[in-house]
Amino acid sequence: MKIRILKSAKTDLAAGFRFYDAKQDRLGFCFLETLYSDIDSLLLFAGVHSIHFGKYHRLLSKRFPFAVYYRITDGEILISAVVDCRRNPAWIRKHLG
Repeated sequence: MKIRILKSAKTDLAAGFRFYDAKQDRLGFCFLETLYSDIDSLLLFAGVHSIHFGKYHRLLSKRFPFAVYYRITDGEILISAVVDCRRNPAWIRKHLG
C-alpha cells in the first residue's frame, strides 16, 4: 500500500509546525517528526482505527494532541487532514468537507 498526503493535510502540518515552533525553538521539528512517524505507521496499521464523520479513519498521535484523518481507497492511504483534537468537532467536520 502507498500513502498519499493530500494538499489540505500538508497545509495542516505546516500550521502545526508554525504553532509549535513559536512555542519553543525546534519544537516544530519534533512535531513534524512525530506526525510523520505516526503517518508511516499506517503502512502496518491502516484500517484498524475507528471511523469518524462517516468515512474517515482517525489515528491519534502518540505525542501531540493531533489526529490524522485518512481513507483507504484503491490500495492507497489518503491523508485528508491532520488537526488539533482540541478543535470543535463541528469545525473538524467542516474542515474535512
